[in-house]
Amino acid sequence: MKPINKKILYLFTIILIAIPIFEDLNVQAIRVWDESRNAVNAVEMYESGNLLVTTYGKSPDMWNTKPPLLIWLQVFFMKLIGIGELAIRLPSAIAAFLTCIALLILGVKYLKNDVVGIVTVIVLVTTDRYINVHGTRTGDFDALLTLFTTVSAISFFLFIEKQQVRFLYFFFIALSLGVLTKSTAALMILPAIVIYTIWQKQVMSILKSKHFYMGICLFLIPVISFYLLREHNNPGYIKAVQENEFGGRYLSVIENHKADFWFYYTNLLDFDMKTWYLFIPCGLLIGIYSKDEKIRKITFFSIVFIVTYFLVISIAATKITWYAIPMFPFLSIVVAIFIDFIYKTLKNVAYLNQTLKYNIAPILFLFLITITPYQNMVTKTYYSHEELHDIEYYEPSYFLKDAIKKKKDLNNYSLLYDDADSRHFSLHFYVKILENQKMKISYANYKTLVPGNKVITNQQSIKDYLAVNYSYTVIDKYNSVQVLEIMEKRPSTQIEQELAFSKTPIKSQPDRPN
Repeated sequence: MKPINKKILYLFTIILIAIPIFEDLNVQAIRVWDESRNAVNAVEMYESGNLLVTTYGKSPDMWNTKPPLLIWLQVFFMKLIGIGELAIRLPSAIAAFLTCIALLILGVKYLKNDVVGIVTVIVLVTTDRYINVHGTRTGDFDALLTLFTTVSAISFFLFIEKQQVRFLYFFFIALSLGVLTKSTAALMILPAIVIYTIWQKQVMSILKSKHFYMGICLFLIPVISFYLLREHNNPGYIKAVQENEFGGRYLSVIENHKADFWFYYTNLLDFDMKTWYLFIPCGLLIGIYSKDEKIRKITFFSIVFIVTYFLVISIAATKITWYAIPMFPFLSIVVAIFIDFIYKTLKNVAYLNQTLKYNIAPILFLFLITITPYQNMVTKTYYSHEELHDIEYYEPSYFLKDAIKKKKDLNNYSLLYDDADSRHFSLHFYVKILENQKMKISYANYKTLVPGNKVITNQQSIKDYLAVNYSYTVIDKYNSVQVLEIMEKRPSTQIEQELAFSKTPIKSQPDRPN
């Protein structure tokens, strides 16, 4: 059988990984909380031109204290392709794509093993938590952080192996970019780096190298410069960072994100890598005892990274599912090592080689082991839809998306929402887009409406209040969303009479005879 041209094989692999990463990125509405806040930060930075201080509601954002590298990238894409979900999510998707390319290069160039390189990236893009909300599919920090932690860790590993100082500089540059993405979260890889350095007996040689100290400067200068400049322009910022990043999240539970020590392990089995988790211990054993020295070394490095990172995030008081994402590239390497072992075993079965003209068993095995997870992931990304419990929650966002597409005219309309409800965070982004389209849309207090107000709401509590306190005309409907024009505020005496009538007990009818 004529071997496949490797360039074609690599191109085919790149296409395979691109599909679930980039497919239909702009279909789902902007997600509430982190993505929506990042999106508003980006739009306001786009409007103001202030690249240093992220704002929310045009005031310095002291709730989200992370550095602005992700926001800068989102602003860049807004300028390139316009304001929209795609501009917000492309940085995460491109980061995921580059992470896969880095892993593919590691497998092909360093390990000299095409199967490990290709299978690693296929496993990664079929990892449920990775190709998901708060991973590669939304404008959150974690996919970009994972790119830099992965590149940083691989660079250090290659520096130890090859003793080429360029890899040491790559390590510090990637680490610096990681901090500028998600602050101290990028530094969680350092325990693995220290342990691996000690194991390889490289501590003294690194400490004696001038390049190590130049690398530290390369890391510190942009990081310290940013924090000092931000503090100068936004006094109190460093204190907020200390409270939020250094003490708040790690030492105490924030926003009710409390779980036991085995939280991330349980999630790994139940959702994160439910397709692949059984291969992880197999890959570890095969890798450790492999006759290939490079496989043994990358396996041990992956073990050190996975174990130390797992301990760091598991000891933390605040536990959130997506904090585990930086482990997935190295878990994928371990899985790929086991799959490569099976592939080579089938390739060397004497009986198959003697009885078959072409031993297709290895290729067939790779196809069968990856096709279902890959199909499931492509289906998941292609048919992006809201979960049942989220449909009503995000309907106002889709209603505003229609207005952005000129399907509805919402000029001089107001959005009504309850301050206690969080869905309005995701609406701010769409309001910003409409404002940029010169459409006048605002927020209103549903308790102080006047005749002539045209309002939009889908919250049942607000609908109930309006039904009792106002006379109105229904202009439009979109599932649970109602568009109303207020006719008049009902007199309090009429409201009291109707409430009293509604509380009058109804006399029961006599039972019918049998």
